[in-house]
Amino acid sequence: MHSTQEHQYQDGTLQSTDQKKGKYARAKKFARYTVLGILFFALIPFAAVVSFIAGKALGEKNFSSLVAGNLQSVQASEMPQTLAKGEIDFAPFWEAWTLLETRFAGGSNATSSENVADIIDQDKVWGAISGLAQSYGDPYTTFLPPVENTQFQESISGEFSGVGMEISSRAELLTVVSPLPGTPADRAGVRPKDVIAKINGVDSLRMPSGEAVKLIRGERGSTVTLSIARQGESELLEIPIVRDTINIPVLVSNVVDDVFVIKLYSFGQKSPDMFKEAITEFAKSGLDKLVFDVRGNPGGYLEAAIFMSSFFLDSDKLIVEEDFGGKKENVRRFSKGYNLFNDKLRMVVLTNGGSASASEIVAGSLRDHERALLVGETTFGKGSVQELFPLTNETSLKITIAKWLTPSGDHITIDGIEPDIIVKPRELGEDEERPSISAFEINTDDQQLEKAIEVLKRPDFFSLYDSVPTELSGKATTTPLIE
Repeated sequence: MHSTQEHQYQDGTLQSTDQKKGKYARAKKFARYTVLGILFFALIPFAAVVSFIAGKALGEKNFSSLVAGNLQSVQASEMPQTLAKGEIDFAPFWEAWTLLETRFAGGSNATSSENVADIIDQDKVWGAISGLAQSYGDPYTTFLPPVENTQFQESISGEFSGVGMEISSRAELLTVVSPLPGTPADRAGVRPKDVIAKINGVDSLRMPSGEAVKLIRGERGSTVTLSIARQGESELLEIPIVRDTINIPVLVSNVVDDVFVIKLYSFGQKSPDMFKEAITEFAKSGLDKLVFDVRGNPGGYLEAAIFMSSFFLDSDKLIVEEDFGGKKENVRRFSKGYNLFNDKLRMVVLTNGGSASASEIVAGSLRDHERALLVGETTFGKGSVQELFPLTNETSLKITIAKWLTPSGDHITIDGIEPDIIVKPRELGEDEERPSISAFEINTDDQQLEKAIEVLKRPDFFSLYDSVPTELSGKATTTPLIE
């Protein structure tokens, strides 16, 4: 605001109405003009901010009217009939928000109006982001609100209370990727690709995996009952599981019948160092037969998969190609060239329906370069790479950033990788209980491992890279357990 002694003309300059003459008046006028000019230019950014806030406030005025129930005032405002190409109309979102705010009286689970008040606005924002992530139609692109994000971090850290299995949405159905060996889920008989229809009686068939995890996890010693739909079973299987503290193992190794066996449970932060120790032990043992067991391994870090594959491949060997869907050029990831072993190495990679993601990268690359035969069952079929982006201190967004191709150019998605030699696990008799094998031990009473060792000891092992006899492959007389 200007003083009563000043008047602002249309041209924006400031003129004095004081009638004093002389040098002092002119100097004072000049100084005031200079200071105000500097302030004028200094305040331009502030004015822009104020204009933005004012515009935002005007826009929110309509929203406030909606919240207040004054729908008529908003509906009377002129809305654009068409949108420019690429323009997004957020009006339906705000209208839906407002209608829910003003009309929602409580759902089937709400016992009183107090339940509505318990739903804070931030939870609604989390729900909106979650819905946005789901709209991309990818089961691995998900939003992790505070609770789910904490559970995810606990899973990475390696210890939590639950049943011990990896789950995901597959063909829009809540599906078991793999139960960890020796965990409550494994001991109860849960299998890879089981579909979870209900959790403690709550319909979970198409439930997001994050929401399902909240229901499945719980206090140690408590029980959760899963209603399972399994291929070949005409009725749902009711499987009660007693929750326990889950210590996720990383790697175990042992020598079985003069064959070195490395069992890897995940491609986590600790796995490269532990694998290096195990493979060094194998190299020093003087043995030439290796079983690399990735059954039930749901994957992990891509770099860990490349690191481990590099111990068997020269530097010019392609391990995986990342396809970014046109967002940027494909990236071809090659071996680091550690190759410690000569061509006399006999190697089998054991797989099953729980072998996913990084497990499939290793299995596919070693088979394509004829460094290992695959024995067991068809893998899960998760041919994509995810990256975790923190949104806030408590939330994250997990996004599929790429799909991958094996060195031979195969894009593993739903079908997975079929092994060279198909072997089913031994089926238990009606009165036979599943053996209680610790996740930190190698199970020697294992039909698939026995077959892998048998294959490694065949005199014609190296010729199997060119052709596997029909009677050995299991493909002519045996239908794969995982299709």
